[in-house]
Amino acid sequence: MRAFGNRPFVLSLASLVLFFLYAPLLVIVVFSFNDSSYTGLPFNGFTLHWYADLLSNRQIMGSIWNSVYVAVGVVILSVVFGLPAAIALDRYEFPGKGIFRRIVMLPIVLPGIITGVALLSFYLTLNLKLSLHTIMLGQGTALMCITITEVFARLQQMGKSQTEAAVNLGANDWEVFRHVTLPGVRSSLFGAMLISFSISFDEIAVTFLLTGRENTLPMTLWSLLRREVTPEVNAAATLIIAVSVVLIVIGMYASRGKGAAGSEGR
Repeated sequence: MRAFGNRPFVLSLASLVLFFLYAPLLVIVVFSFNDSSYTGLPFNGFTLHWYADLLSNRQIMGSIWNSVYVAVGVVILSVVFGLPAAIALDRYEFPGKGIFRRIVMLPIVLPGIITGVALLSFYLTLNLKLSLHTIMLGQGTALMCITITEVFARLQQMGKSQTEAAVNLGANDWEVFRHVTLPGVRSSLFGAMLISFSISFDEIAVTFLLTGRENTLPMTLWSLLRREVTPEVNAAATLIIAVSVVLIVIGMYASRGKGAAGSEGR
């Protein structure tokens, strides 16, 4: 296949696109270290003062712990329901299996505002009080598909020969899951957990509609930004960017890296 254009042109175009996408994030990071009480030029000097203020801000720190609490709950929900669903899709044949595989992706494909409105209507019908737990259930519903798709893909790579061999040797379903299935999907499951945690931690569309009196970090930052962009907000945003990048990179490496290579080698 003939290459598109010449190499310098393609690299330049790609660099411009990346710069356009990530320049705003770079601005946030740079000004989080600016020794000035407002966000803007000139750059008066390097300081970590705003990070120290961030750690002493009870409102922001409280919302960080709320976000961590919600994200951990989302991860637990995605594993408890997503792992069995992925195994069922791989091992069993049942009516509507093909349709189920497509429907399971619907919550994350739909715009977050649609998912949030649907869940809000559902909670109001059941007279559920909005809280961190309703956020947790809402995000867990949307992000469960990450665990299902990642684990199902790894199970497809593994094949069924090891499972069939274990059954022929007298292993029951629990022993097959513990000694064959779980070790085989462990890296992809870990990767899916990290990705789900990262997405949940900074999700705002569903959270905005399902939150009660307790706010997560994105909601707190949103309320602060409605008044003024302060250096503390830049510092908090920088930390979110750093944590998200680290978790997603590790998650993608775990779900697509050595584990996948090992499965192919077998």
